[in-house]
Amino acid sequence: MDTPEDERTKLISCLGAFRQYWSTLPQESHDQCVQWIVRFIHGQHSPKRISFLYDCLAMAVETGLLPPRMVCEALINSDNLEWERTQLWALTFRLIRKIIGGVDYKGVRDLLKALLEKIQSIPKTVSSAVVQQLLAAREVVEYILDRNACLLPAYFAITEIRKLYPEGKLSHWLLGNLISDFVDSFRATARINSICGRCSLLPVVNNSGAICNSWKLDPTTLRFPLRGLLPYDKDLFEPQTGLLRYVLEQPYSRDMVCNMLGLNKQHKQRCPVLEDQLVDLVVYAMERSETEEQFDDGGTSQLLWQHLSSQLIFFVLFQFASFPHMVLSLHQKLAGRGLIKGRDHLMWVLLQFISGSIQKNALADFLPVMKLFDLLYPEKECIPVPDINKPQSTHAFAMTCIWIHLNRKAQNDNSKLQIPIPHSLKLHHEFLQQSLRNKSLQMTDYKIALLCNAYSTNSECFTLPMGVLVETIYGNGNMRIPLPGTNCMASGSISPLPMSLLDSLTVHAKMSLIHSIATRVIKLAHAKSSIALAPALVETYSRLLVYMEIESLGIKGFISQLLPNVFKSHAWGILHTLLEMFSYRMHHIQPHYRVQLLSHLHSLAAVPQTNQNQLHLCVESTALRLITALGNSEVQPQFTRFLSDPKTVLSAESEELNRALILTLARATHVTDFFTGSDSIQGTWCKDILQTIMTFTPHNWASHTLSCFPAPLQAFFKQNNVPQESRFNLKKNVEEEYRKWKSMTIENDIITHFSMQGSPPLFLCLLWKMLLETDHINQTGYRVLKRIGARALVAHVRTFADFLVYEFSTSAGGQQLNKCIEILNDMVWKYNIVTLDRLILCLAMRSHEGNEAQVCYFIIQLLLLKPNDFRNRVSDFVKENFPEHWMQNDWHTKHMNYHKKYPEKLYFEGLAEQVSPPVQIQPHHLPIYFGNVCLRFLPVFDIVIHRFLELLPVSKSLETLLDHLGGLYKFHDRPVTYLYNTLHYYEKHLRDRTNLKRKLVHAIISSLKENRTQGWCLSETYLKCAMNAREDNPWIPDDTYYCKLIGRLEPYWIVLHDCVVNVVNSPTLTSETQWVGFLSEVLKPIVKTEFQLLYVYHLVGPFLQRFQQERIRCMLEIGVAFYEMLQNVDHYNKHLNYMDPICDFLYHVKYMFTGDGIKEQGDMQFGRGYDEYLGGFSRLSAGDYMRLSQKNGILTAETS
Repeated sequence: MDTPEDERTKLISCLGAFRQYWSTLPQESHDQCVQWIVRFIHGQHSPKRISFLYDCLAMAVETGLLPPRMVCEALINSDNLEWERTQLWALTFRLIRKIIGGVDYKGVRDLLKALLEKIQSIPKTVSSAVVQQLLAAREVVEYILDRNACLLPAYFAITEIRKLYPEGKLSHWLLGNLISDFVDSFRATARINSICGRCSLLPVVNNSGAICNSWKLDPTTLRFPLRGLLPYDKDLFEPQTGLLRYVLEQPYSRDMVCNMLGLNKQHKQRCPVLEDQLVDLVVYAMERSETEEQFDDGGTSQLLWQHLSSQLIFFVLFQFASFPHMVLSLHQKLAGRGLIKGRDHLMWVLLQFISGSIQKNALADFLPVMKLFDLLYPEKECIPVPDINKPQSTHAFAMTCIWIHLNRKAQNDNSKLQIPIPHSLKLHHEFLQQSLRNKSLQMTDYKIALLCNAYSTNSECFTLPMGVLVETIYGNGNMRIPLPGTNCMASGSISPLPMSLLDSLTVHAKMSLIHSIATRVIKLAHAKSSIALAPALVETYSRLLVYMEIESLGIKGFISQLLPNVFKSHAWGILHTLLEMFSYRMHHIQPHYRVQLLSHLHSLAAVPQTNQNQLHLCVESTALRLITALGNSEVQPQFTRFLSDPKTVLSAESEELNRALILTLARATHVTDFFTGSDSIQGTWCKDILQTIMTFTPHNWASHTLSCFPAPLQAFFKQNNVPQESRFNLKKNVEEEYRKWKSMTIENDIITHFSMQGSPPLFLCLLWKMLLETDHINQTGYRVLKRIGARALVAHVRTFADFLVYEFSTSAGGQQLNKCIEILNDMVWKYNIVTLDRLILCLAMRSHEGNEAQVCYFIIQLLLLKPNDFRNRVSDFVKENFPEHWMQNDWHTKHMNYHKKYPEKLYFEGLAEQVSPPVQIQPHHLPIYFGNVCLRFLPVFDIVIHRFLELLPVSKSLETLLDHLGGLYKFHDRPVTYLYNTLHYYEKHLRDRTNLKRKLVHAIISSLKENRTQGWCLSETYLKCAMNAREDNPWIPDDTYYCKLIGRLEPYWIVLHDCVVNVVNSPTLTSETQWVGFLSEVLKPIVKTEFQLLYVYHLVGPFLQRFQQERIRCMLEIGVAFYEMLQNVDHYNKHLNYMDPICDFLYHVKYMFTGDGIKEQGDMQFGRGYDEYLGGFSRLSAGDYMRLSQKNGILTAETS
């Protein structure tokens, strides 16, 4: 028997011979040689010989002759290594355990993966006699997973384990609690990176909040897309059916659903999980209908069915859901339930899709509906005909209409499959056929709607009922009615189709009607008809355009086909009508259509033919509405579409429109916090837009306005300061031009000089001087105004606004001031030289400072309140009208009465009458269907309020304006959104101005009190306490009020930041506790303990994925901040107790989010590199130092 010394001698001898042989092998043969050696060893049957050969391999590795990774891989991957050969198994893994410490961390990761897969080959049941031998493999895994051994980052290990054993799958019995304990050690890291209670959170759904990455779901499983293979809480792995269903239930949710599931309209992709949720919603609606006594108009059940109809059409139309699959699924889920009260409404929903698509699809796709009919209509006797005076009768007839469409399709296809009329529907069918034979149909009931719905795919039968609808709104060809203004006549129909009738038409019938209207409008535009469109047609068209389910022929056709055709035909009256519709009737149009229209309007403004007073005013007023109405979350997504050519969405001439866009940009970036952490617009999407604006219309901002801008915008305008003409020079130039006016005698020379392109825009200032000195304007002045033209006159108004401020500032007061006020109001109301809304807008947009700014706002107040002209107009309009125009059938009558009392004079009519001698003019007014000075003033009023809020001394004036004109907010498109944006944007200005804030809220909300139920917007407590608060006894809400109202923290970031700083500095976190905490620039210097650091990780970790998707620069800055705070914690602590979760979290941040993106900053921060920085933990124990220095190549290690 050999002694140990003999064994060692043999080993050295063998190793020497092998070394000599190994040195002769080329590099590329090394791997093959090691594999051959392993095969040779595994081919032996003597345990002693195997043990000796393994000792030789161990010595070769220890002496550096063989690389340990190559040996370990060859051993584990050997086909001969089987669990049945227990001795070989045990010896092999003991050798691996001995030499694996020399393998690099990536090699250990690969070995762990192979080892786990090898263990999987062991069956579930084995003899207890061999278990001890098999445990050698477990010992190797245990050694690899030992964090103190530092063979690889634990983050790599958990990744491989979770790949093999995902959530819900048990690990192999041999590994048992070894794997489960290791996985559990990462649960803290998983919680740091996930939102507590995320599965219970629900989004606020609206038409502008579609793009939000926080709510994305996997389109196959409906699970949250979790980053990394961490052991997140079990509920995060569950399908989020409740979340998707909740969003589907909300109005304006289509785009958000598509965004959540990654559905693209251009790519037809069926989504079964979406199908299932739509079906479940239908079943829910059926259950709701079962508990209702009756299906009353406007009830919640009716709204639910209408919403379901719109959703189903959209998702099936774009092939995200399969119609036959949904119908079969419905049949399956309704079978045996006995839910029949809602059957008519279900068939109405199905009819919407069937009638519009049956002509383009196979009959077989729709036959499953008959299977559903058999289930839901079990009657053996005939179902009686419902009361056709009620709109819900169209739902009762829906199944009969479906049968008619199916039968028509079978006939057209010459199908042998004939579907006899079910006995229960015979009375319905006979009623429709009898009604069709009646050639004199009346609009007094819903018979016409029933016929349209039933025969929309049968052109022979459809012509009659559709013809009646069309004739009703087109009007009698011979009848004419007047419109506001002179020489403006329209076709004689004034009563639009009521919404109840339009709601009762199927989508297919509505599409036919809107197509007929659009075709007629284009035809009249081509014919250049002198007769305007019938008011009934315009109002009906407006109502049809809001239906989302007919978008392609509706608003899409309006923007992309109708408008260009009308413009091409130079049909300016119809163009004016279309813009009025968009301004005053279409309130919920998707943002990309609105920005597309804005682009069209800027193109229109440059066309010579639009240089007409009324049309130019309408174009600019519509553009102003479009710009100011953009939602905060809509601005960036829409304008980034035009970055390649920003000129298309900017005005080349109108400084006011470009200023309005900048104010909208400032408000949107403030509310959405877009510029967080940035002091410059460099590299942002709005840089090119701002620079283009400054090229088109260079301007400055008043300091009180500029101070409200986000910091990057402030910096931009300070760097791009534009020299301004002094008020003294302006006065001097006006005096000089006035001397020329008085000295020139030849009328043609005067007209040419003062209207010539390029001459100073001072003519309105001259008219002011004429009235001030002589109290009259001669005919020449009128002719100059006409020659200047609408477009050029805007520049004159702009200069006049500055001149007015100078004149009022230098006025001696008393009689002279009263004279100035009188002349100014005469220019607006008596002479009609400039419209009130245009003049106020120019004044509000000027950049006056200090005393001049106060004078400017004083002039605005005088214009609005001093004479009764505007106040009377506002009072009468608010009193006689209500905002729900879609419920009115007599709008045109009220509209005409108002314009007869307060006629719009847009062509200097007053001046023409007052000049000596008077000028006889017959201006050709463009048709006005909806607008007036009050409605045009509303978006200007929005801007005026904001300007007044910026200047503290004019607060009382603003309160006065709100008292007299606040009622106009009854007609605002989005009054509460405007109020929210105002309070948010000017929070710092309003923080200590309680009365003004209350006045603002009261004016806007109270304007709607007649049209809204009490408590619709403000709580009863607030209405009772805040609205009636006295200055000597202010109402200070307690905590219970806030908890009851919103149940969450105050919505202001600064308050939240203060709360977090207080928490981080609390004794609970600065002492030895188990609390965890948050990130901010303010926190860096105060984070000194591990608990504070972990608290930061917990609060920021759940949002890293969203930062990476939406603001990558912020993501990288956060990553650097994490390391800076870790460095701070190291400095203040002798020993770290929570290195494992800290390291796991930082590895997760690197490999899931930042990669090597912060390597350069890290090297700069920590000198030569992060590894060397970690080596500087001089106060750490030897074990701590070794673990950190080996485990954390977080910044410098190559990303695998």
